[in-house]
Amino acid sequence: MRVARVLTTVALCAAALLGPARAALADTPSPSPTESGSGAGPTVAGTSFRTAAAFEQGQTATADASSGDYLYWVFPADAGQRPTVRAKVTLPDAAARHGGSTWQLDVYDGLRRRQACMYGMQTRAAAQDAATVELSCTMRPVRALAETWANDPLPGSYYVRLTVSDALVTDLGLPVTAEVRAVSKDVGGAHAVDGSLAEPLVAGVSTGTQPGDDVADTEWASGWWSDRWLWTAAGGLLGALAGIAGYVLTRGSGRPSRVPPAA
Repeated sequence: MRVARVLTTVALCAAALLGPARAALADTPSPSPTESGSGAGPTVAGTSFRTAAAFEQGQTATADASSGDYLYWVFPADAGQRPTVRAKVTLPDAAARHGGSTWQLDVYDGLRRRQACMYGMQTRAAAQDAATVELSCTMRPVRALAETWANDPLPGSYYVRLTVSDALVTDLGLPVTAEVRAVSKDVGGAHAVDGSLAEPLVAGVSTGTQPGDDVADTEWASGWWSDRWLWTAAGGLLGALAGIAGYVLTRGSGRPSRVPPAA
């Protein structure tokens, strides 16, 4: 009975500790440099990194272009997020084309380093009679800090480049319509690290002359706080309770009454 009481007490204490922790995690907003956008984004695309059209996560950026153009957009991502970029290209009429084409979606960070995708279809071939082609790239989780030699995603701007990588020369210049959208999943403290960048990797932030068409570097959530502190505190308290319970179970009931004190 005593063992059952101790185990019941530990279980109740664990529920009392983990309940507020889960509630705090649910109430913690997703780290984002700005409020998530919604609806339509820019209707044009840049032709280089410097002229990339800025849009917010959750917005849909569109552009009318020609096959063979390099299309650039830029969006912000903060620590604790795992962005997914999706692109859709509406192709010209099949009667106007002479063959298939291959399209490619690339993502670069604020230092213009190409970022690897965890999964997704970065390159996809479209048949001659295909009406659209869709591509996607799910990036690695954005970290608050990384070694200087590492290529880990860091808080700041992320450039999206969309272009046709293989097509017949006779099909270059045909009109196409492109759509790009970026959304993030909050991965929380599982990927948190100690420390943070002095400044996010945003173009012009070091000189204070940030381009007007780039993403603002305000309200970044990177820092020392993450939800892993809640789980660390809860784990420490549960460990202390487990130690007390183990002591209660193993200490015994003392000297039996039938044994004289001098024994």
